[in-house]
Amino acid sequence: MSNARAEARRRERRQKAIADGWAAVRANTVLDHLARGASLGQESLTGTGSWAVVTDRGVITANRARDAEPGEWAWVFAHLLLHLGLGHLDDETLDDADAVTPHLEIDPAYAAACCVAVHRFAEAVHTGTPVVALPELPGTDELALVRAWRERGIPEPFKGLGTGGARPCLALAEPMSRWQLQYHGKPQPWTERFARGLIASATEAMERAADAHGQTRHRRAMGEWDRALAWFVSSFPLLGAVAAGFTLIVDTEVARAWDISLAAVDAEHGEIYVNPSAALTAEEWRFVLAHEMLHAALRHDRRALGRDPYLWNVACDYVINGWLVSMGVGELPHGVLHDQQLTGMSAESVYDTLTTDIRRARKLLTLGSREAGDVLGDWLTEPDAVQRRSSKRAEAKPLPWRAGDRAGGVDLDEFYRRALTQGLEYHHAQGRGLLPAGLEQEIRALDHPPLPWDAQLARWFDEHVRVELPVRSYARASRRQSASPDIPRPGRVRPERLDRRVTFGVVLDTSGSMNAELLGKALGAIASYALARDVPAARVVFCDAVAYDAGYLAVEDIAGRVKVRGRGGTVLQPGVDLLQRAPDFPADGPILIITDAACDHVRPRREHAYLVPRGARLPFVARGPVFRVA
Repeated sequence: MSNARAEARRRERRQKAIADGWAAVRANTVLDHLARGASLGQESLTGTGSWAVVTDRGVITANRARDAEPGEWAWVFAHLLLHLGLGHLDDETLDDADAVTPHLEIDPAYAAACCVAVHRFAEAVHTGTPVVALPELPGTDELALVRAWRERGIPEPFKGLGTGGARPCLALAEPMSRWQLQYHGKPQPWTERFARGLIASATEAMERAADAHGQTRHRRAMGEWDRALAWFVSSFPLLGAVAAGFTLIVDTEVARAWDISLAAVDAEHGEIYVNPSAALTAEEWRFVLAHEMLHAALRHDRRALGRDPYLWNVACDYVINGWLVSMGVGELPHGVLHDQQLTGMSAESVYDTLTTDIRRARKLLTLGSREAGDVLGDWLTEPDAVQRRSSKRAEAKPLPWRAGDRAGGVDLDEFYRRALTQGLEYHHAQGRGLLPAGLEQEIRALDHPPLPWDAQLARWFDEHVRVELPVRSYARASRRQSASPDIPRPGRVRPERLDRRVTFGVVLDTSGSMNAELLGKALGAIASYALARDVPAARVVFCDAVAYDAGYLAVEDIAGRVKVRGRGGTVLQPGVDLLQRAPDFPADGPILIITDAACDHVRPRREHAYLVPRGARLPFVARGPVFRVA
């Protein structure tokens, strides 16, 4: 009788450890979303070293005869739930990896590779006490590991990473009958549950951080917009990584104050502002969120380059909506901009079309508002932008969580570039279908960003400033050959010509509106180029309301001679004419015009270029290249 009682107590202790471990897993927000669809089976697993296995339906069979602590069971259950969340038992994944054997069992090489992926992610979950020794994990993906381990065999350190002991910890359940499918319905995909858990966990972390800083943010129920964002993370690889980096701001008062009709996006802060009062279906919210994410990922807020911000926003809307309609992402909401005649056109071409009828174009509505569109940015804080806004928007206070940059020093351009390019590769690898040619071209163009302005300026100098290259001459012997000092060798000399002087002209805007930072960057780039190419001096003309001829100046001394005079409007044509008529300036010498674009019309009659700030737009059509200082 005593042995039976002792056995009953051991059995009760084991059952309690399993139940406590399962409760510890349910306490984790990410794992709880997966555990809601999973269950602990009543049968007991057997086998040497076995802990538990999981089926594709989420049924976990544990070794109930094993003596273990609740923390160890929590780690085992977290391991198995992460297998489900990462889609390792999805039909498409199993087919792609050819992971099912003829006996309807999981291939051991595939199971071991999946365990490696789970261990990578488990470090961020921190649930329970590990029950296996973790070796150094390889950095390749699951499919690459499967192919390698099928050919060479599974390395010994990776054979025991699973929780099934001698068998894989992944298993397949019996297929559901037609009656079961009709009665229970199609189960929710595990990857979608996992995505919702990640979003909920991130929301809780933000709320805890806000509480720690004395800020209060009310909890809200999940809406269709949250489910739409989770769908991109779990089921749409092209925008999955982009969606994971965004935060939804759902506030009726904010939408009313900023006059947001459906949604708006701030790429710099990684936030999408949603109007919860908008009556949209789930499919329409997918369309709206994809629209805003493409605005941000393609950096439409940075590509205006002096164009009218609202018309540029409208042009980008036409292009993005055309792409989404052709891809079938969600449903086009009623009243949203779409025109079949603009299919295949770039945003720049659509903008040029809109400018032919500006009065009509300004009546077109974006997903945001007629005042600022749905692409928000730092220009909203500028005084002249505030004057253009409606009275309601002008009275709105800055949003408290927009005070600091959420990116925390991360290069946003690099983040969006990687998110889109990797999403494109995943899209094609999973056979998700063809994409619009314009969208794919823009994404692939992100891998080849344009040269920075200083490199473009140096290339322009190399093309138009003919610097005499050094040549070899015995007139000046070289004694640098230490191995054969008795053999005379020609040295490098630069030919001296009295009839021509290598130089270029600089027309410098020194009016009061000029930014000192622009002057510093421009003159620094000019000086570094000229010193590298042995250009002795440049012919400089200072201009504000009148032109001041400074003559030839040593390039490194130009910055010390610049003085912002702060007089009236800038007139640059007299400075250009002065250089073109100067007898001591070469007839083929190029002219570089540095201005903030707040100037009159300039018509040089020789090779020239403009150096202007980013976002500035010249009041005339430039016939020479325009370099924009970042």
